[in-house]
Amino acid sequence: MRVPARTATSFLLLMLLTALAYAEPLDKCQEYLKYGVPSAEGDLLCRKGYALAHNPDRKTPDWVAEHLTPENASARMDRKNYFQPDPDLPPGRRAELADYKNSGYDRGNMAPPGDMRWDLEAYKQSFYLSNVAPQVGRHMNRGIWAQLEEKVREWAKKRGELYVYTGPIYDEQVDAFETIGENDVAIPSHFYKIIFDPAAKEAIAFMMPNDELRTEGLPHYIVSVDLVEAETGLDFLSKFDAAEQSRIESKKAAGLWK
Repeated sequence: MRVPARTATSFLLLMLLTALAYAEPLDKCQEYLKYGVPSAEGDLLCRKGYALAHNPDRKTPDWVAEHLTPENASARMDRKNYFQPDPDLPPGRRAELADYKNSGYDRGNMAPPGDMRWDLEAYKQSFYLSNVAPQVGRHMNRGIWAQLEEKVREWAKKRGELYVYTGPIYDEQVDAFETIGENDVAIPSHFYKIIFDPAAKEAIAFMMPNDELRTEGLPHYIVSVDLVEAETGLDFLSKFDAAEQSRIESKKAAGLWK
């Protein structure tokens, strides 16, 4: 079908403006965004080991993107906490350490420090609070979620490179989110993680409640990428054409990857 010249020009202008909106802050993070930027909204931040979009209203990330290789997944480093407010965000637009103190919630890293042990700077940056969301600790952050993060590293070692997208989900049906701290850091209702294997051109996605969960129940939280997109309004793997994107994202993995 022939597209009117005015329509085509408007579309190209829109694409150019969208590209310019995130090109500068993310121009050094193309490794993590090879298959598209899930959304150009929020504070777009490029780190040594990941890229993310930080939501200044919720004080948590909307999405965090990683490129995990067998070498990075196999690296070792002594565990040490470096939690700190994001130095690239001004006070009032970010979470502070005091917001989490005595809140009853863990500081849940979206790009996990365990994926960043290949470089000290990347490891330290994974503790920026822009990469963190309030997460139930017992049987979640320190249980099933930690198990999932370890699974992803195992898959990277076996399968080769993986692209990983992680973030919180909020219940849009409620009028106001529960928050912690003076900066009103929003408490997610769920968390998602999407893992894409570019060699096999397949993805496995998880969405689980921000609650105490049974570790052995991990397969119960497998969903399609389409469902995560419906819950978040984000667009993953957008560099693929519509047919290929639909094929990858509509399929729900039958079980945990081998």
